[in-house]
Amino acid sequence: MSKALQSLIETGTKLYLDSVEPKELEKNLVYGAVGATSNPAIISKIVKSGDLDETLERLLGEGKDDAAISWDLADHLVQHAQDRFASIWESSQGNAGFVSFELDPLLQDPELGLSDAERTKQYIALGKQWSQGHRNRMVKVPATPAGIAALEPLAAAGVTLNTTLIFTLDQYRAARDAVWRGAQQLDRLDDFKSVYSIFISRIDVYTKEHVSELSEAAQGEVGILNSKRAWQENVEFWKDKPTRLEQEMIFASTGTKNPEDPPWKYVQALAGSDIQTNPPETNEAVAESDLTFDRQVDQLPRPAVQEEIDAKVDIDAMHRVLMEEGVEKFAKPQKALIELIAEKRKALVG
Repeated sequence: MSKALQSLIETGTKLYLDSVEPKELEKNLVYGAVGATSNPAIISKIVKSGDLDETLERLLGEGKDDAAISWDLADHLVQHAQDRFASIWESSQGNAGFVSFELDPLLQDPELGLSDAERTKQYIALGKQWSQGHRNRMVKVPATPAGIAALEPLAAAGVTLNTTLIFTLDQYRAARDAVWRGAQQLDRLDDFKSVYSIFISRIDVYTKEHVSELSEAAQGEVGILNSKRAWQENVEFWKDKPTRLEQEMIFASTGTKNPEDPPWKYVQALAGSDIQTNPPETNEAVAESDLTFDRQVDQLPRPAVQEEIDAKVDIDAMHRVLMEEGVEKFAKPQKALIELIAEKRKALVG
């Protein structure tokens, strides 16, 4: 294992991989990763490589349509990753070793014209379908109004949940409270596990564009401050709850988008607790560095920076813009994956 990654893990961080590509999985298992996540963009990248052509030909031969095949491929790749992390799930007694499976992003596509009630109904049905029979699979549900409404019944049904697309504390609180209401309907909490994925780098992209008046000291720190505050709230909320397993924050969107930032900016700032789901290139950059990490997750920016951010950043506006962008970015990759499978159909069957 890389000394830099070893020092990161020793701070208390659980290292997850933002990919289920089999070769990346093997590399990151060596790095010390204890979990992974999937989404349609990741699946598309693997399909483009040609590594799934044999599986695709088999599925095409079964007469399935392109959308159905996209979900079969996701299930296939996530199951493979689950198998690779199964021993970690067992040795941690269910505290790590999970792989996240994203529910259909097209449910949020405005073009479909679904009501929130219809979306919620489908999230519940799909969450139960894709979690059934899986020990170390998490189901990803977005923190949209429809997604949050699905969390309580899914948690009550025993589904292990990863609430994703969280940008602001109000989303985190609504999701956490819904999950906990559902958990309290379970007969026992021994196997209850939940995580909350808060996005980081997209917030700093937003402030650079929409809050340019922030000082040099505060610009680029909003995503970090936001995430650390959510982490603190999460620790406080769960500390007196009778759960055997940790209910954790996932620090997501940790790949830097500002070329002036070092690739480990967010990794370093959030070292010390819970889960970091990092892109393959971020973990590789850290592995090849000579860094030694120490605990930073509970160290907030200095008070003057916090006060400036609180005064200048309109959280409601940030929430609105990032969710609009997030829902669009959520749906586009699934559409692209279905189109890619249609192209593959022509190439492989034609």
